[in-house]
Amino acid sequence: MLPVSNLLFAAGLAMLGMSSGLWSLFASWLLIGVGMSAGLYEAAFSTLAGIYGRDARRSITGITLIAGFASTVCWPISAYLDVTLGWRATCYVWAAAHLLAGVPVNLLLPAPRGAGKGAPPQAQAVRGERPVLVMAGVSFVFAATWFCSTAMAAHLPRVLQESGASLSAAIAAAALVGPAQVAARVLEFWLMRSVHPIVSARIASLAHPVGAASLMAAGSPAATAFAVTHGAGNGVMTIAMGTLPLALFGAAAYGFRQGLLMAPARFFSASSPFLFDLLLVRYGTAALTLTAGLGIAAFLVLTAISARTAPSNQ
Repeated sequence: MLPVSNLLFAAGLAMLGMSSGLWSLFASWLLIGVGMSAGLYEAAFSTLAGIYGRDARRSITGITLIAGFASTVCWPISAYLDVTLGWRATCYVWAAAHLLAGVPVNLLLPAPRGAGKGAPPQAQAVRGERPVLVMAGVSFVFAATWFCSTAMAAHLPRVLQESGASLSAAIAAAALVGPAQVAARVLEFWLMRSVHPIVSARIASLAHPVGAASLMAAGSPAATAFAVTHGAGNGVMTIAMGTLPLALFGAAAYGFRQGLLMAPARFFSASSPFLFDLLLVRYGTAALTLTAGLGIAAFLVLTAISARTAPSNQ
């Protein structure tokens, strides 16, 4: 799936570079979206689960740690290419990077354990499944946290301005989200690797509500604290999206199960920028009541799920 995603990305970027109107623009982004679904975190996590089994947690955390610098590195490169070569040529450069770097690297990955053996993933998932309520609960947690994450990705500087921060202060505070994500992932990588992922997920789910409460109560002086706590929680929750299902359900049929768990999250994520914008226009920073409430709900659901539901040998 990963080398196929590189081909999809390359084709979508090439189409984007050649686009000449609204329909070709939409078609290009739709193809890029398919590539994103096929080749970003979930596909990488599934690949690692297939290679390392239940020992994949450290590798999953490592991937998120490295990928946390993606925007830090690639946005300046894109900006430089845009200024020097133009945006169309920039699309072609990134398409070439997928073909010349992404495809060969992904083809070098070792085959998953037991590839081609046993029952198909769907059958394994049915036989080795945990209770349906646990699956539904984890799926809700991912949907709630993705809603918050996407809403903040689209509107964070504006939220901070609504709290009273100036434009420059809002941008400066929002820029701390990335470093906070990376710092939290480093902490998870070194200090919390011996802790069950559900504990990390519980802590991460409360980070946004705590930050939101401080911003609504204190206004702009809490802008930095909100950005840092939100970023830290989001960074750890990204890891939990890969490690929590692995710990609760095992490595068998991991990719198939991840597809089921993440489907609601994608719908919530797609709707969140628009819905949160409506609330932000009407209620200002009080719109954070919704995202904070979702974070608290996710924490309560995670609290109701016992870490002892983890299988003993998958």
